[in-house]
Amino acid sequence: MAVTATDPRFLPDGQHAWFRLAITMLLGTIGSVGMWSIVVVLPAAQAEFGVSRGDASLSYTMTMVGFALGNVIIGRFVDRLGVVRPTTGAILCLGSGYLLGAIAPSIWLLAAAQLVVGFGAAATFGPLMADISRWFVRRRGIAVASAASGNYIAGAIWPWVLQSGMAFDGWRFTYAGVGIFCLLAMLPLVLLLRGRAPDFQATTHATNAVDRLTAALSPRLLQGLLIVAGVGCCVAMSMPQVHIVAYCADLGYGVARGAEMLSLMLAAGIVSRLASGMIADRIGGVKTLLLGSVLQAIALLFYIPFDGLASLYVVSLMFGLSQGGIVPSYAIIVREYLPPREAGERIGIVIMATIVGMAFGGWLSGFIYDLTGSYRAAFVNGIAWNVLNIAVMIFLLMRTRRPRMAAA
Repeated sequence: MAVTATDPRFLPDGQHAWFRLAITMLLGTIGSVGMWSIVVVLPAAQAEFGVSRGDASLSYTMTMVGFALGNVIIGRFVDRLGVVRPTTGAILCLGSGYLLGAIAPSIWLLAAAQLVVGFGAAATFGPLMADISRWFVRRRGIAVASAASGNYIAGAIWPWVLQSGMAFDGWRFTYAGVGIFCLLAMLPLVLLLRGRAPDFQATTHATNAVDRLTAALSPRLLQGLLIVAGVGCCVAMSMPQVHIVAYCADLGYGVARGAEMLSLMLAAGIVSRLASGMIADRIGGVKTLLLGSVLQAIALLFYIPFDGLASLYVVSLMFGLSQGGIVPSYAIIVREYLPPREAGERIGIVIMATIVGMAFGGWLSGFIYDLTGSYRAAFVNGIAWNVLNIAVMIFLLMRTRRPRMAAA
């Protein structure tokens, strides 16, 4: 499809932009299976290979490593080549990773296959957010948040599909089926994203350069501060998301109740992401992220005194509604204050920092629990890391101003 700046359909926020957003969300919903599948099949794979839970969990770790690296590497190629070719390569990695995992003879080769799966799945998160951000100006916030919501929609849909497949013919059959489905469904869809954004973004950046950065805040410093903020918010975010099931089991409510609370968080996170996108279009990414971070800290604080069953459902809902829009806000900030030609790589770097925060935070909360015998101190630790994120956002708010939107 030829894209021309003179065609009104291809103006920012135009007809083609919304069409691309719909395709992006669909790709995100399908491709983000790579983030959730290993969690579902882990017990069955552990039992088949006869390994410890720690050895089996290496597959999840390798998934996160691949996802983190993929956001940066694929994002860089999206900046240089456009979205179609890098995403096509990533889809091939995703499908082949599942097919390799389906025939893996050991837990170690399954972990290696999950590294490939995670790398391929990364294309459907940060890189697609970067690409869609180039097609929107006035509605960039809701567009980026909608693109990111595919990840949470996948978390609500795919576990049920995977469980059904495993009940039918085991986890290997399910993995092979997922790999084939991803290849058949995603490759035609990505071809609909042909064409690069017109040059209106470069003009916007040039005319508003003074508004994008203050004289004292360089792009490198801003990038570094976003990395620190990303680690801080996601160390805090990981506490309920990683440990809510174990926390409910410790309180005597059972694993099933904890799983329900996790699903409630993810469902509320979809609402939060979309709402945060609309808010960001009005007040900018920094203020939106600060708002979400403050609300996340309040929700974490409520976990400490309120540990009744009904109370935990309510607090988990509050937590989901507060945190869902935080990660997409980083992409919006990058697009507001940093060069658009570097958006894919820079967004990928910040996404990698959030993944590091989730991985480190999940381990740290468990370590604190082992030391204290309670999750109370782990919640306090999460709040402390959240305060770090809030401090960075307040600093950025004081040193930057929201860029003026050029007239479309």
